[in-house]
Amino acid sequence: MIRGLYTSAMGMSTQAMSLDVVSNNLANASTIGFRNGIAVRQSFPEMLMKSIQSYPGQPEHDRFNAGFANFGVMVSDIHVDFSQGTLNQTSGELDLAIVGGGFFAVESLNRAGQAQEMFTRAGAFTLTPDRTLVNFNGDRVLNEGGAHIIIPDGNDITISSSGEIFVDGTSVDTIRIVDFEDTSLLRPFGHTLLLANGAVEIPFTGQISQGYLERSNVNVMREMVNMINIARAYEFNQNMVSIQNQTLQQAVNDIARR
Repeated sequence: MIRGLYTSAMGMSTQAMSLDVVSNNLANASTIGFRNGIAVRQSFPEMLMKSIQSYPGQPEHDRFNAGFANFGVMVSDIHVDFSQGTLNQTSGELDLAIVGGGFFAVESLNRAGQAQEMFTRAGAFTLTPDRTLVNFNGDRVLNEGGAHIIIPDGNDITISSSGEIFVDGTSVDTIRIVDFEDTSLLRPFGHTLLLANGAVEIPFTGQISQGYLERSNVNVMREMVNMINIARAYEFNQNMVSIQNQTLQQAVNDIARR
């Protein structure tokens, strides 16, 4: 009975964490370059239970096995969905969208306040007063050598499908765009940034579309359905906790009367 309480309580905790993921997806449904998150669930590993007391004549420490048990499910990881989002035409000369696999490299501050290379699909770029190329958060975009990109004055900025930047027809720099052998190793940092987390880089094989932005790949209707299902599962586990608590209370009262 106590084990049932733990199982139902873990079910509530799991659904609460899943709801956080779905809520974050819905909150960023219109965020450029946002990748949909999926809560990955798995059952707790089975645990070998042992008797509290040993058989008569056995040493106290030599307790017999009472069987296996587990305590329901838990959220083991947050999977990031890297499927292509729809493209929205903006005609902005510094608005870039990646078609296919790949990520823009930017320099951002990590949790320790140190500059670190991170990756993003959000290509809504702009220029600072000193004409440094940055994203909408102010993170500096990196070139193939890992340096900041400074675009000189000019009348026309053109960016090729491979990320090469031209000003009035003259090549001035190339944006660092990379892909990864195993994107499941990437870890979210904030809303649109990703940490490599040891993932092996591979050459970029996609294409850059200038004048477009990639929208979030969140399916709002699907996430709303997920939210309803999670709420129902949470309520079911909540009811089970209440029922088991009442049963336990009744059992204790019956034992006391005897």
